[in-house]
Amino acid sequence: MFCDYHVHTEFSDDSTYKMEDVIKDAIQLGMREICITDHVDYGVKIDVDQPNEGNKEFNVDYYRYFSELKRLKEKYRHQIVIKEGLEFGVQSHTIDQFNKLYNNFHLDFVILSIHQVDNKEFWTREFQNQSTQEEYYTAYFNEMYNVVQNFQNYSVLGHMDMLKRYDEKNGYDVFNQHKEMITQILKCVIENGKGIELNTSSIKYQLDDLMPSTDILKLYLELGGKIITIGSDSHRKEDLGSHIKELRKVLKDIGYTEFTTFYNMKPIFYNI
Repeated sequence: MFCDYHVHTEFSDDSTYKMEDVIKDAIQLGMREICITDHVDYGVKIDVDQPNEGNKEFNVDYYRYFSELKRLKEKYRHQIVIKEGLEFGVQSHTIDQFNKLYNNFHLDFVILSIHQVDNKEFWTREFQNQSTQEEYYTAYFNEMYNVVQNFQNYSVLGHMDMLKRYDEKNGYDVFNQHKEMITQILKCVIENGKGIELNTSSIKYQLDDLMPSTDILKLYLELGGKIITIGSDSHRKEDLGSHIKELRKVLKDIGYTEFTTFYNMKPIFYNI
């Protein structure tokens, strides 16, 4: 079962990869299933029908997005299974907006990601600036914990320690310094019947560990976590499906026996 459960297309502000090209390329790669998960980040982005006074980037154009997904699902129905997903970049103060969005459209799968805190971006280093590593990781995991406690309309928690992707300082043991809060987050995720994601882009970004880290993956399993998806976080052809097969083997070595896909927000389990 070769599938990719974190894929971005032209409907994300940071990609120009045509959705139909994604599907064609996935078929060429031999995928049986793919889930498109384009970006929504309320707080720092706006919907296409809102006045853009702050010159912000746009979220997914939902009606065009779901219309195109429907067309492609029909066109390629004999060649690949296409699932309808989104990646929600949720913040504590945007939860109501995401609940409304979730109730307006049919979704098979939702990645819950923490991309910003207090509308401060990680990739620009605005969030990290003027703070120590301990301070910004503490704020990051506190926000994550607050969100998973108060937001239920998602499937998996995406790239759980992705802040390290934008951390230019070295020598900080994120897992052990924040293990207590990470444990509380994972317990909440498990208790709410949700899962986590293994994001294979850690290899593309040449990180020292997986994303989330091997320690987090082990802890999730030890706490009783069972739901885990694997996605490339691709924004271009070169990254589609990348490293998924090899990291499935890594999961097996850690002790996982199954990975998941989703249909109508319900997990489906496959042997690794």
